[in-house]
Amino acid sequence: MAEKRLTKEIAEQFLADDESVYPGYFTELDDDAAESLSRYKGELDLEGLTTLSDAAAESLSKFKGLGLQIYGLTSLSDAAAESLSKHEGDLQIYGLTSLSDAAAESLSKYQGPLNLNGLMSLTDSAAESLSKHEGDLSLAGLTSLSDAAAESLSKHNGELHLNGLTSLSDVAAESFSKHKGDGLSLEGLMNLFDASAESLSKYGGQLWLNGLTSLSDAAAESLSRHEDILSLDGLTSLSDAAAESLSKHKGPLELGGLTTLSDGPGHLALAESLSKHNGELHLNGLTSLSDVAAESLSKHVGNLILDLETLPESAAEILRQHWSFQDVDDDDWDDM
Repeated sequence: MAEKRLTKEIAEQFLADDESVYPGYFTELDDDAAESLSRYKGELDLEGLTTLSDAAAESLSKFKGLGLQIYGLTSLSDAAAESLSKHEGDLQIYGLTSLSDAAAESLSKYQGPLNLNGLMSLTDSAAESLSKHEGDLSLAGLTSLSDAAAESLSKHNGELHLNGLTSLSDVAAESFSKHKGDGLSLEGLMNLFDASAESLSKYGGQLWLNGLTSLSDAAAESLSRHEDILSLDGLTSLSDAAAESLSKHKGPLELGGLTTLSDGPGHLALAESLSKHNGELHLNGLTSLSDVAAESLSKHVGNLILDLETLPESAAEILRQHWSFQDVDDDDWDDM
């Protein structure tokens, strides 16, 4: 790809009229141009940059606009990382595919959401450094993680997104059960060992496991003891025993992929339990619903989100009585 250099002259033109030029088009950034762009007050998109000098990074660290996007970078020098860690606004650098231990130590000081989804590997030392970051941390590009790295990241204080992991050792699961942040996203997991489910059930924050397409009865029994939001939108079916276990879950439960709620005792218990949950209830995947289960769901006081057209007519007719599917005049909304 031909080099496209953003010069000081172009940067000054952009400052005078930010619709006259698109900074994200350029692959190179002159140091004096970076100094000029640091004065911009809006959202600065530099997505095309493939290199960034240490001097340019130092200038951009002073940028105080709405957000700084430089996610075309695949590598970052230690000095540049140190500079960018001082940036006080939103920072998007998720194109990085590698990160030195020193750069990880620097970026851990950044005060804001840190998206490093481009990283495909992480040393134990880098994980230890990033665990000190305060704010949401996303490492969705990682497909594997050592037990030592998991132990370190469990100390991170903020939402932790590890959606690239397809498997999790029992040791790592036990570590993550102690995660200090308020959200743990493991949406890439396709299987969950029973021991791991037991460990994760002790985690005190929101737990996203939407990659799971099946769940053993033992795992369901364990996860039923989790007490915050539990998201299992990847499940399309549940055994009656698993449904009965999940009906005992005391926090919000998301089962948007579930296709069937039958007349089985466990399924009926789950439908009754779901009807009592606060807020919106997402069951968009349902295509088979017994009349008895529909009667339970019709008692849900919050918004009910599902497709009546995909359900048996008798069940759909029962649910049509729910206020979510009624035509309500605008003047009536304030009374609801």
